Amino acid sequence: MDEKIVLRMENVTMQFGGVVAVNNLSLDVPEGQIVALIGPNGAGKTTAFNCITGVYQPTNGRVSFMGKTMICSHPTGKMKKNYLGTDGKKFASEPIVNPTPDYVVKLGIARTFQNIRLWKSMTVFDNVLVAKHMRAKQNVFSAIFRTNAKEEARMRAETMALLEEQGLDQYKDEIATSLPYGLQRRLEIARALATEPKLLLLDEPAAGMNPQETQELAEYIQQIRDKHHLTVFLIEHHMDLVMKISDYIYVIDFGSEIARGVPKEVQKNKRVIEAYLGVTEDA
Repeated sequence: MDEKIVLRMENVTMQFGGVVAVNNLSLDVPEGQIVALIGPNGAGKTTAFNCITGVYQPTNGRVSFMGKTMICSHPTGKMKKNYLGTDGKKFASEPIVNPTPDYVVKLGIARTFQNIRLWKSMTVFDNVLVAKHMRAKQNVFSAIFRTNAKEEARMRAETMALLEEQGLDQYKDEIATSLPYGLQRRLEIARALATEPKLLLLDEPAAGMNPQETQELAEYIQQIRDKHHLTVFLIEHHMDLVMKISDYIYVIDFGSEIARGVPKEVQKNKRVIEAYLGVTEDA
């Protein structure tokens, strides 16, 4: 492959007690592409996102971002004996790396959530402004002695520009959760963009949307990918959206990969059809 790989997952396994939620998952997300991770409910998709973003420490495996190891783990303690995944010793000689979610964001990875997580008591403007502080060029002394006025002005101007770009400027003084559902989704994406990510993770961005809203969202995701020079990794159940905008698709079921390929290949894959629709026995 000639593409630059922004995100690489190698043999990632997430085990909770005796349940393996993600099993030996390996995938690449090339720069500038829209890559989808799909599968039935409970397949382990959001768990995989949580492993990437520091919400969970994987039981085993490595995640690399921009060519550098970001996360690395292997079974330790009692889990050595109780490990049910694959290749438990593969990374045993490597140091465990377990970053916090805020550190992952600082590296250049932002995400949205399956259930919208806006700051409920804040305005639309403040929801985005708070995220802007992730890249603030200030420190505790400049804040205490109020020498950061220019930096604050810059962040407020950029916040307003981002709201205008996303068509949310007219709602800037509204409480975030008072917006219609579709606009709340867009605001959550705008807040993620405010952290200036290189990689944007979208967890079911079309959840709860009608067909027209889903169509508009598909165009919107492509637009922000191009305008902000992003790489996008998304989880989605709306197959029309996935097939329309994805450059490449990974399919998992019960935590394990069952297929990968471009949309036309995945659509015709027998295992994918069975995973989504079930198997009907011949009479």
